Amino acid sequence: MDPRPVGIFDSGAGGLSILRAFRGLAPNERITYFADTACFPYGPRPAAEIRKRAFAIVHRLLDADAKLIVVACNTASAAAIADLREAFPVPFVGMVPGLKPAAGVSSSGNVAILATDGTFDGALYSRVVEQFGRATRITNIPGHGLAELVERGESGTPRAREAVRDALALAVQGGVDTVVLGCTHYHFLQADIAAEFPGLAMIDTSEAVARRAVSVLQEAGIAAPPDQEGALDLIVTGDREAFHRVMEQLGFPHRKAETTA
Repeated sequence: MDPRPVGIFDSGAGGLSILRAFRGLAPNERITYFADTACFPYGPRPAAEIRKRAFAIVHRLLDADAKLIVVACNTASAAAIADLREAFPVPFVGMVPGLKPAAGVSSSGNVAILATDGTFDGALYSRVVEQFGRATRITNIPGHGLAELVERGESGTPRAREAVRDALALAVQGGVDTVVLGCTHYHFLQADIAAEFPGLAMIDTSEAVARRAVSVLQEAGIAAPPDQEGALDLIVTGDREAFHRVMEQLGFPHRKAETTA
């Protein structure tokens, strides 16, 4: 049993999708969530810059005594997860686009990956395609501006529906029946996508990543004591009040202890 916190980080609010799923599975765990909003968005940034930022964040989370770190961002996972695992003596759980489950769900074998440029541009994504995409027709769709909508608290609005329609309409018209949500921010656009494309299957890996984090804790013998009360600490590098507003808009109304970076 280990009372230390689990660290979760993202460029902003996207990783809250992992946080929500993880808290549901492990309500007695303490969590330190790092929202790097001062550097949001990660998607257009060079991989070397994201890697440098990820190392700085991990140092900060280790200073907070994190026992496991979830890289709750596809772009940061693509740029840095292998180097982080090599450099630091704690377990890491990262993100990969859910192409494997998408290939199993799609009846036509025609799948779209909706992600950032940073996710597409890397060896991690190439390996996923090589492993699971051979029998699948894959359309890569850069989700330009979609994470920004979520970060501004605009999911569930006409503007969000227009944006997902513009992003996906051509692919759906071309026969795509399944879309992989390859950015944690896109989790919060699922209702908008469903409203615009009712027949389109969506693959969101938030729950799977949370389950993996719980499994790693259990396998390593570092899960929280069963009688521990769960808690959430926040580290926000940008505008804290703006982040709180987005959290509330996304269904996280309770403000717990907060740490500033």
